[in-house]
Amino acid sequence: MPEAGPRPAGGDASLRRFLTFRSGTDLYALPAEEVLEIIHVPPVAHVPQATKSLMGLANLRGDVLPVASLASLLGRGRADAAPTSRAIVLAGASPVALAVDAVEALVTVEARQVETRQSKLAAGPGERLHGAFKVEGRQAAIAKVLDIQFMLAAAFVARSRPRRGPASGPGAPVASPAPEDAGSRQQLVTFDVAGQEFALALDAVEEIVPGAERVTAIPHSEALIRGVTPYRDTLLPLFSLRGLLGFAPATEAAGREKIIVSTIGGVLVGLVADRMRSIIAADRELVEPLPPVLAARMGGESRVHSIYRADDGSRLVSILAPDRLFQEDVMQRLGGGDRPAAPAREAAGQELEFVVFRLGEDEFGLPIDVVDEIARVPDRITRVPKAPKFLEGVINLRGDVLPLVDQRRRFDMPKLAAGAGRHVVVVRTERHRAGLIVDSVSGVLRVAADTIEPAPDLTGEATRLVHSVVNLEAAGRLVLLLDPAELLSRSERSLLDAFASKTKRADP
Repeated sequence: MPEAGPRPAGGDASLRRFLTFRSGTDLYALPAEEVLEIIHVPPVAHVPQATKSLMGLANLRGDVLPVASLASLLGRGRADAAPTSRAIVLAGASPVALAVDAVEALVTVEARQVETRQSKLAAGPGERLHGAFKVEGRQAAIAKVLDIQFMLAAAFVARSRPRRGPASGPGAPVASPAPEDAGSRQQLVTFDVAGQEFALALDAVEEIVPGAERVTAIPHSEALIRGVTPYRDTLLPLFSLRGLLGFAPATEAAGREKIIVSTIGGVLVGLVADRMRSIIAADRELVEPLPPVLAARMGGESRVHSIYRADDGSRLVSILAPDRLFQEDVMQRLGGGDRPAAPAREAAGQELEFVVFRLGEDEFGLPIDVVDEIARVPDRITRVPKAPKFLEGVINLRGDVLPLVDQRRRFDMPKLAAGAGRHVVVVRTERHRAGLIVDSVSGVLRVAADTIEPAPDLTGEATRLVHSVVNLEAAGRLVLLLDPAELLSRSERSLLDAFASKTKRADP
């Protein structure tokens, strides 16, 4: 098994950091350098006929992110999201979010403790492993290190996306920008202290562990000193972040305390937080220094060195400076520029128009030049004997026999109750003209060509069917753009050809 990339903060190459998480009752792990951030499982736009492992596409700060289900990758039934469910955003040229049942902790283990040979023999159904190691703690367990890239490649293909460019024609896929420069984002570990959200830079954190069961108090110590606890064959001094930040002690423990292990002044210390929140990739352009008026009133000794304006400014995260957490005398006893600009988008070029319709909660778009008209589903539809299930029937549209395709059935979705205000979108391709029955029509969407992103490469028919995505971040919408030529499979197109020839022969 190859050695991990970045070393732990302490610089010891014999130590490795892993993020541990659960799927069902099983404990898994990923090397910390493979994890970009941890988020709540986001709302997704479902991709029709995609592999079952793909939950859908999500919007992550303006980027389209495929969300895969670990349970499905392992061949298990996909469970509904629970309050503990999280999505692990994996680092790489084509980021993917991995939905898991719960995130456990960030742990550090000695490289020699990671078993690579026997673990592969013990891999369960659907598992592909790099190794396994024993997790110490209240309930000792074995964490299996997943070869997640192999598992994802087996489920669906992902590739690096080229930079956006002008479309070659109406509805044509448009290239998306290269992955964002890692230097434009800062990885932060966020946590709660007295109801407020604080953060430390991820590279300043050795690991995050549950609150200690065994703590030895130190007589006549300050209130901010919680005591010492056993930690990796040594004693770890524990300091209350509530005390360090000037908050009153908690009236009672909620059982969710976390110890953030960090190296300060060359010494390993444990910082006790009320609870861990997440790991986030903060846009450096939204990280601002503490306002001078506040820094001046604090005598230049503020523990907070900057503020991150998350979620459009509605969520403020105070980023702590580890070397300012302690007074100078305590630091002595312990032993002791410029932000890159985010890549600019290219200037908008030509505009494209799409007819947008809904199926359930998902929105889809078709180039406006392939849509002849939009009408309500008529009360009378002539059924066709022995027709495929996707063919709802035929109607007479101003003297022409028009086959109706039920898009819900075509996309393997539950049938909608009759009379629910459905519409027919009449589309025309090179060889066929058909009416698509949809739940409703949202209207016409006009977007700049350079805002259209190619959909992540998926396996099966979804690769051809959904070729691009319009990400309307401000409105919280993802519109999946369909290729009109791929609305029907080859066999279904042959059936429509046969049907058309029969109707022509039947004409007087």
